[in-house]
Amino acid sequence: MGFNIPEELKKLPKDPGVYLMHNKKDEIIYIGKAKNLHNRVRQYFTDSYAKSSKIQQMVNSVAYFEYIITDSELEALVLENNLIKENRPRYNTMLRDDKTYPYIKVTLGEDYPRILLTRQMKKDRSKYYGPFSSAYAVRDTIDMLQKSCHIRNCSKVLPRDTGTGRPCLNYYIHMCDAPCMGSISSEDYMANVKRVLDFLDGNFEPTINSLQEQMQTASENLDYETAAQYRDLLNSVLHVAQRQKITSADAQDRDVIAMTKDDNDAVIQIFFVREGKLIGREHHFIRVAVDDSRGEILESFIKQFYANTPMLPHELMLQYEIPDQELVQEWLSEKRGKSSVQIVTPKKGQKEKLVELAYKNACIVMEQDRERIKRDQAKSLGAVHEIEKLTGLSGIHRMEAYDISNISGVEAVGSMVVYEDGKPKRHDYRKFRIRTVKGPDDYSSMYEVLTRRFTHDEEKGDLSFNTRPDLIMMDGGKGQVGIALRVLAELGLDIPVCGMVKDDSHRTRGLYFNGKELPIDTHSEGFKLTTRIQDEAHRFAIEYHRSLRSKDQVKSVLDDIPGIGPARRKALIKAFGDIDRIRTAEPDELAAVDGMNTAAAEAVYRFFR
Repeated sequence: MGFNIPEELKKLPKDPGVYLMHNKKDEIIYIGKAKNLHNRVRQYFTDSYAKSSKIQQMVNSVAYFEYIITDSELEALVLENNLIKENRPRYNTMLRDDKTYPYIKVTLGEDYPRILLTRQMKKDRSKYYGPFSSAYAVRDTIDMLQKSCHIRNCSKVLPRDTGTGRPCLNYYIHMCDAPCMGSISSEDYMANVKRVLDFLDGNFEPTINSLQEQMQTASENLDYETAAQYRDLLNSVLHVAQRQKITSADAQDRDVIAMTKDDNDAVIQIFFVREGKLIGREHHFIRVAVDDSRGEILESFIKQFYANTPMLPHELMLQYEIPDQELVQEWLSEKRGKSSVQIVTPKKGQKEKLVELAYKNACIVMEQDRERIKRDQAKSLGAVHEIEKLTGLSGIHRMEAYDISNISGVEAVGSMVVYEDGKPKRHDYRKFRIRTVKGPDDYSSMYEVLTRRFTHDEEKGDLSFNTRPDLIMMDGGKGQVGIALRVLAELGLDIPVCGMVKDDSHRTRGLYFNGKELPIDTHSEGFKLTTRIQDEAHRFAIEYHRSLRSKDQVKSVLDDIPGIGPARRKALIKAFGDIDRIRTAEPDELAAVDGMNTAAAEAVYRFFR
């Protein structure tokens, strides 16, 4: 690109802003903010500036950088967060999961409010409760409140739609008072809504007592099925209503955030405290580097987690202080609007104990995750090591598997699936439409596929083709392996090739390598991985072949009709759904389709007669 980094560093402005580091493939690999772009960006390329190993690795990969000037450091923080979320650069500390937790939403901005489950809070006139850890319990509670308080669950806009249509089933089974028909006044309906708000605001006892009484009555009447329904509903209500720990007498809303980390991952645990009571918790995994400080990790998490959360607590209680605490506090306060957000790091007392409790929970989650990773590695990396041991190879990271699909040579296609460290890398999958082979000739088709794959022009920028495999897995035995070795020899490439051999029932039997079939334990993880790879290559080829056949079926029938081009073909399929309905349609029905005229309709009608 002719980008001269030393010269461009001299041109950097001394304004606040965001900088974006790119590698030679034009990928954004790091995004940061700066109070002074000139000073901050220059530091990365100054030998005297102490850098972590992650940052040094990033700097070594930088081909060029760009920047965006902002009016303030606060604006830079907001922009940085948005750009990180959009581009997910590899060297930024990133959330590993994007899960969102459910809230209960009461639409007080409507004349006849409803109760909804939502995973996004907006700055509207609605009232939100949560978050809750169980969506199932939230749905159960909403259902209970709708039925017991006669709250509508339709999407009609009232009072605009009042009197249109008929009341729904809930009216006839006495679970809704049909405000859509004007059967209840606005004042009486809002009294029902107030009962809902009382429950969600913490006055749970009347509802819980009522459910317990109904469960007991059903049980005494030997109606155990109904009693079980009340029991399950009671459990869901208790889940939403639970107040696990009194944290303070000041009735403040606060989030308690603590973490633990190992070399590459961190677990962040959040306790949600509302009105002084712990109502829920959740955890998040974050991708980190060995030398990332705990304060930096917490700050990255806070900026990502609260970016799209308009309803913020009054206080964040953190395990560690964060580098830009005042700036982050200002940003959160601006988002909260009604009052400021305070960030504190308690050192003693009840608040410190609550942070310690969050930390212990994070450690438990991390330990559980380690066990899960061990199990996953046994199925992935462990399986790869078994294949290495079986074949005598070493250093297998990337495996590519190939298959051919055709029916009597029609629309023959090839598939390439990629596994790295025993796990599918679907972004690198590729499909090939056979160009040079006529008829059912799998060997010639495979020769074309492999030749195209390994002679692909690297300048075209397809990263999947630019990366060479450590092992090629062929769907078949001696014949298919021979084709692959022939292509590699012609191209001067030295890549080991295995055949995935099937038995008479078309199930994976073993591996063919170096001219012989290798004995393999059919209960081993290596055998299971081989089976998964072979099935995946076959599935990917079949799906592509099926999609081409489907397109050609439509094309071969309709495109042979004079006057029917792509636009009219699409309009006919959209109007009638399939070829059979087009075949039986009358001329006037055909002429009524958008884009058709009498002549075209007659042509279609005559074609099928």
